[in-house]
Amino acid sequence: MNTTRPYQICTKTIMDTTDPNIVFNEKGESDYFTNFKENIEPNWHTDERGYDELMKIAERIKKTSKNKDFDCIIGLSGGLDSSYAAYVAKEIMGIRPLIFHVDAGWNTDKAVGNIEKLINGLNLDLYTEVINWEEMKDLQVAFLKSQISDQDLPQDYAFFSALYKFARKHKINYVLTGGNFSTECCREPEEWGGFPGIDVTLVKDIHRKFGKKELKTFPLVDILSYKIYYKYIYGMEVFKPLNLVPYVKKDAENLLKEKFDWEPFQHKHHESRFTRFYEDYWLPRKFGYQKRKAHFSSLILTGQMTREEALDRVSRPELSEEFLQKEFEYVANKLDLTTEELQQIFEGENKTYKDYKNKMGIIKLGAQAMQKLGLEKRLFR
Repeated sequence: MNTTRPYQICTKTIMDTTDPNIVFNEKGESDYFTNFKENIEPNWHTDERGYDELMKIAERIKKTSKNKDFDCIIGLSGGLDSSYAAYVAKEIMGIRPLIFHVDAGWNTDKAVGNIEKLINGLNLDLYTEVINWEEMKDLQVAFLKSQISDQDLPQDYAFFSALYKFARKHKINYVLTGGNFSTECCREPEEWGGFPGIDVTLVKDIHRKFGKKELKTFPLVDILSYKIYYKYIYGMEVFKPLNLVPYVKKDAENLLKEKFDWEPFQHKHHESRFTRFYEDYWLPRKFGYQKRKAHFSSLILTGQMTREEALDRVSRPELSEEFLQKEFEYVANKLDLTTEELQQIFEGENKTYKDYKNKMGIIKLGAQAMQKLGLEKRLFR
């Protein structure tokens, strides 16, 4: 956390100086707010324009995939964004998605239940890839020992890499994701673990220093591979259908609940027990970062939450102390660590990805180029 500058909070969102690079104008508005107003809002159409574009995409997908078993692939976690994307693909776009789920060992029962309900209710095919638990565990412990803030990278890498590898192998050209402006227009800064893609150099260096097992089957697709090879050589395209339809969190939850008996989560990313523990315990207590500030700021900007409600929610932990202590024990146990060993890691000296070999320089250049070309509207630094 940057302690050299006085604390300041955006007058329009709840983003603050725990993002060390946040910029404020003379009205006290942060660059998250001004970026939303100048770059996202004017280019974000969920009316007839969005619907027309969605239908054009659907027609193109159908046309180019008509001799294949599936039109596209959607990674489904059981959380809201990916669940609603699956609903939009089947019921609104009228395409045939293959639902792809990666089991990295941390699913909540509710997430598993939601996936089953959607598959049955929408009459879709599901493919589940189970990550080798011994390798997953070894990589997660290595990351914990690395002391960097983003402890969710091993799971994220498993999800995205497995999906891209599968799509490539089975010649599925279209990937639909639940990524969206409505609940994610305020991007988490990199200090909080808002990494922009899969940096294999970083993973390998951390694993070489702290890992014990060889990663024989763990899927890793470097960001440069899927941004360049997968896109330009294999012709793979990624679409975000939720940016083209009205997507209001509460309405989407209610619709999925009514139609499929889908169950909502208390907060974003709570479909994974590890992510929930990491975002609600590890990150705020060890590093002083609260991802909820970005999540709630997105909802404030898109008119789904008041700033007062958001300030009230972040003023206290999302989950009870008793529950979090039990989860601490559960995580330690599952990773074959004693609670003392996990506590020792927790109390260790914080580091950043800069303490390890990485390709962030190249990745950042790519992200900045995408911003200049208008392909990425969210604030990135």
